[in-house]
Amino acid sequence: MRTCTAVLASLLLLGASGMAWAHNCPNEMKVIDAKLAAKPMLSEADSAKVAKLRADGEAQHKAGKHDDAMKSLGEAKKILGI
Repeated sequence: MRTCTAVLASLLLLGASGMAWAHNCPNEMKVIDAKLAAKPMLSEADSAKVAKLRADGEAQHKAGKHDDAMKSLGEAKKILGI
């Protein structure tokens, strides 16, 4: 019985952490937008790539693909030096 309770509690915590992760996408987009508003020194190619990754991240978030969204947004942040 204790094992079942521990497993159930673990699954609930895992689910809750996944939901928290999913809701972080908009925060990541805000950070990217703020950095872009400051007009960082980027090459034209990097600027285009950041814009594409940001748009992809938002589309993935809206489609419920939060892991993919966080990956795209993370790549954009890396290019921006965040």
